[in-house]
Amino acid sequence: MKKFFEAFANVWKIEELKNRILVTLGLLLVYRFGAHVTLPGIDATQLNKLSDQTQGGIGWLIDVFTGGAFSQASVFALGIMPYISASIVVQLMGIAVPYLQKLQKDGESGRKKINQITRWLTILITLVQGPGYIYNLYRTLPAEAFLLPSTSAAFIFSSVVVLATGTIFAMWLGEKITDKGIGNGISLLILVGIIARMPQAFIQEFTSVVTENNGGPLKLLLEVVVWLVIIIACILMVMAVRKIPVQYARRTTSGDFEQDMLGGNRQWIPLKLNASGVMPIIFAQAIMFIPAALAGLSKSDTAQTITSQFQNVFGLAYNVVFALLIIIFTYFYTAITVPTNKMADDLKRSGGFIPGVKPGVETGDYLDKIMSLITFPGSLFLALIAVFPAVVFNFGVQQQWALFYGGTSLLIMVGVAIDTIQQINSYLLNKHYDGLMKSGKNRKAVA
Repeated sequence: MKKFFEAFANVWKIEELKNRILVTLGLLLVYRFGAHVTLPGIDATQLNKLSDQTQGGIGWLIDVFTGGAFSQASVFALGIMPYISASIVVQLMGIAVPYLQKLQKDGESGRKKINQITRWLTILITLVQGPGYIYNLYRTLPAEAFLLPSTSAAFIFSSVVVLATGTIFAMWLGEKITDKGIGNGISLLILVGIIARMPQAFIQEFTSVVTENNGGPLKLLLEVVVWLVIIIACILMVMAVRKIPVQYARRTTSGDFEQDMLGGNRQWIPLKLNASGVMPIIFAQAIMFIPAALAGLSKSDTAQTITSQFQNVFGLAYNVVFALLIIIFTYFYTAITVPTNKMADDLKRSGGFIPGVKPGVETGDYLDKIMSLITFPGSLFLALIAVFPAVVFNFGVQQQWALFYGGTSLLIMVGVAIDTIQQINSYLLNKHYDGLMKSGKNRKAVA
């Protein structure tokens, strides 16, 4: 523990790292402030019914993803969800559209063009979701909550423009955090929204269990222990790796490579069991919002059934579909983020090889096979943790606190926290300080 605090103190000794952390905190504060700025033309004191709409279920999840802005009728009410949806569409299209495939291979210039396409698509999605949000306000809030007629063209147009601007600004904040701060900006914006709702959820559970004598302190203690066990399991899974041995050939005087038969100069390729991180959860959750939203446009019995099924985050149908999407997106995102063929080519060019495997194509196939094998248990674990809130809910845990037992909230908290700490670790280790985590110290690996 003493070494941890010493490492934490070393953070402020590195000027660049200190500035990045301060920039990150500052931009997060701006986002949290904007989440409480109400849309022009709406009385902020008349939002009780909108808050009630987000007390549980899918409404709570939407509010978490927007950092509480949804229930505040804020200028950030749509949050960065349109950006996430646009990212999903662009990445899926990258499989089938040759132009996007070409951009993916063009390095930094291609990445910039893909980001620009994603931004324009984000605006289009926002212009579609904006009127839907205004319609929800019209159905939910009392007439006196609108300072302007809710059906007037001026109110609808101005509100949609403000919502679109808010989303674009939130997207800009996330990108600036990624570029100038520390950690993944988009994930951090979601994280602060989750953390903001956590104390309220625990207080409600404490009141229900202890104050109202619904199980007593022993039950609350058991719930906290189970919660901590799940957090530890998530941390272990996020950090778990499969190490592939790599041996480097010796360079001869003629410049050629010669295999080192003594097995010297050996290193390792660390392949993560959860290489996709928290993104499959975010992607799957974004998709889960769609069925209920589309079905809500119709008043037929079938549409109403679909709406009720997909609005119940503790229901069987919702959790089965959610788990399947997580498994699919885990494989999909891993295939995108872990370029096994490029890793094989880099190894071959540097004279490295995996013992017993030929360099080049066979090495790429071998790495791809290993990734497929270790991704399977990783995806199952993500799916299991994602649906675990439904399990604890059936044991009498309050809705809002149950959602912190896994699912989107806990996995994002653990995944984003570890990713951010690892980035801080890299700065500390580069400056010859001890890292915040022992696993980052003195570890040789091939990137």
